[in-house]
Amino acid sequence: MNRGGKASSTLEKDPVCGMDVDPDDAAATVERDGQTFYFCSKSCAERFDRNPSAYTGGRQAKGEPPAQEQAVYTCPMHPEVRQMKPGSCPVCGMSLEPMMPAAAAEEDTSELRDMTRRFWIAAALSAPLLVAAMGHMVVALGISGRARGWVEMALATPVVWWCGWPLLVRGWRSVLSLRFNMFTLIGLGVLAAWGYSLVAVLAPGAFPASMREDGAVPVYFEAAAVITTLVLLGQVLELRARRRTGAAIRSLLDLAPKTARLIETDGSERDVSLDEVQVGDRLRVRPGEKIPIDAAVIEGSGSVDESMVTGESMPVEKQPGDEVIGASVNLTGGFVVEARRVGAGTLLAQIVEMVRHAQRSRAPIQRVADRMAQWFVPAVLAAAAITFLVWLVWGPAPAAVHALVAAVAVLIIACPCALGLATPMSVMVAVGRGAHGGVLVKDAAALETLQRVDTLVIDKTGTLTQGKPKLMSVVRLGDLHANELLRLAAALERMSEHPLAAAVVEAARERGIELPAAEDFIVYGGKGVSGRVAEHSVAIGNVKLMADCGLDVERFGGTADELAEQGQTVMYVAVDNQIEGLLGLADTIKETTPQAVTMLHAQGLRLVMVTGDTQATARAVGRQLGIDRVEAGVLPKRKNEIVGQLQDEGHVVAMAGDGINDAAALAQAHVGIAMGTGTDVAIHSAGLTLVKGDLRGIVRARRLSQATMKNIRQNLFFAVIYNAVGIPIAAGVLYPFLGVLLSPMIAAAAMTFSSVSVIANALRLRRVEL
Repeated sequence: MNRGGKASSTLEKDPVCGMDVDPDDAAATVERDGQTFYFCSKSCAERFDRNPSAYTGGRQAKGEPPAQEQAVYTCPMHPEVRQMKPGSCPVCGMSLEPMMPAAAAEEDTSELRDMTRRFWIAAALSAPLLVAAMGHMVVALGISGRARGWVEMALATPVVWWCGWPLLVRGWRSVLSLRFNMFTLIGLGVLAAWGYSLVAVLAPGAFPASMREDGAVPVYFEAAAVITTLVLLGQVLELRARRRTGAAIRSLLDLAPKTARLIETDGSERDVSLDEVQVGDRLRVRPGEKIPIDAAVIEGSGSVDESMVTGESMPVEKQPGDEVIGASVNLTGGFVVEARRVGAGTLLAQIVEMVRHAQRSRAPIQRVADRMAQWFVPAVLAAAAITFLVWLVWGPAPAAVHALVAAVAVLIIACPCALGLATPMSVMVAVGRGAHGGVLVKDAAALETLQRVDTLVIDKTGTLTQGKPKLMSVVRLGDLHANELLRLAAALERMSEHPLAAAVVEAARERGIELPAAEDFIVYGGKGVSGRVAEHSVAIGNVKLMADCGLDVERFGGTADELAEQGQTVMYVAVDNQIEGLLGLADTIKETTPQAVTMLHAQGLRLVMVTGDTQATARAVGRQLGIDRVEAGVLPKRKNEIVGQLQDEGHVVAMAGDGINDAAALAQAHVGIAMGTGTDVAIHSAGLTLVKGDLRGIVRARRLSQATMKNIRQNLFFAVIYNAVGIPIAAGVLYPFLGVLLSPMIAAAAMTFSSVSVIANALRLRRVEL
């Protein structure tokens, strides 16, 4: 909100939909109480004007639908295009997508359902057209000559004018805006083929005798119908993919609990909706519950899993005065918190905003064919116009008919069948090949970009490492044998719910150690545990617990520091009031990680590790693996910033991660790579997923990317060669030598060869070595 009513150069927030608005380019403004509010659309301004308190008072007004449920749709390529319902961009024809998917709002799939229905009807009608084009079956049925043309017209007309109507509208819009794209080519080619064929069926006598066979003029109804069907298939696949673009945000929104346990001023407690929680409210958090909002502990203590933010598997002990994060999980203990940040101010809401901004700021890579269309459309139109004029001035009688036929033939033969197949066929085959190699491709743009990546940013926990603690060291400091020390410690820790305790118990079981029963078990929040095991008093915990027990740990500090330098979390074990040993726990490196790092370095990639873990742990892992750069103590916002800084330096950046805390960075990177063993949020935010969570999959994915782009370039070459040869033939260069204006046989053969060559070349990707 801009104070004083004067526009500034910084972006403002639309108070209704939350979109960034340039004050100098706002669709509408509203003055209220000395403040100027800026809006992305008039509908947002009208909604605000009807009920301003819904958006300025901090709480949603009664009876007013939440602003976030009002989906605003925009074009990834042209963010200035915004509307309150789905549709297509009037500039480029791309399907619009929601700015901010809402968790509570029902997803609008009407466009997908409509396109799917049109595709299946088009496919059903185009299949017999393909058979008719072959000629053999229709002749066998006694249908030939003009009758065959009528049958094809009956089948093709609904495909072109009803099934393909949205495509024709997009092509028309591109002409009006003078922003030519594939829809322009498709519209021109389909209409030219259908219109030419219609005239050929209705008035075959208008064509020169040299163009008629058995009294009928060859038609191109099947070309118009099949191209329309193929493009509709592409639209259906695109819309299905776009349904998943908001899945990461919806998954994040669903992380927050829906209710909180509010403690009233009189001490009574009740469950309230999260929307009712205000800053300063006291809330009770019980064991196993999610913390509702960002807050501070004021009573009690507990062990909190903050892996959603830090990505680290080690739980964090919380005492009065410590900050806790909304949507993190209270593992053990119960405490009372005081709300510090609510609504859009919470860290979870900021992560949602970062993911949204990253997804919006990274526009999809435009298809090579679309870029070619920018110059190809004017070139085809110019060729058709020149052809018409040349035949009109120098052509034989009837000059006007010959000129019209030649000009239309240029538009027909330039219809981008092979050009349209070049990219999607290669991508489709590559996606299948990747799936067999353990690489799932969600975004074709990611497959295209991966070959150019020079920097790989990698999360530590769950990506380089296993993602869970494991006992690494049992250090004797007294007279007890290591196995006896572990036996007593594991017997006591078996009573605890702490993840570190589970790692100690698992280590004892792996060594075949039988665990006796424990008694008098006590938990000291943020410190450790104590109890009696086999007639021994046992205490396990940190330096604070040892100090409370009256034990001096200074003489063992050097040993503990050595373990910490190796990235291990250290726990002291005291037996019968004597410190007997240390337990060192750490998140172990995956067996495949060292080989993967070597292979990635061999491909010329620079590796940057980012982690929320401590400097000591991060340095230890980085040193062991030979990582080029290590960033420790990193929260989600900082991960996003590191990726952005590398991009600003001119690097093509891929990000590999598995956690909620990686979602924003995965979306921000040129290519996001998720571990298949990670969270749904990470997988939704990434363009590629490694099924087994094995970083060697990135090497395979890069090989697939390189092979795919090479294949696409080859396909585009075939398509261009086809047009380079076909257009001059259609224009009539053979007429002075052969007396033929256009040979349907040559045109059909060239068209078929071009498409078949593209398909056959794409199928070679099934055999590429990964």
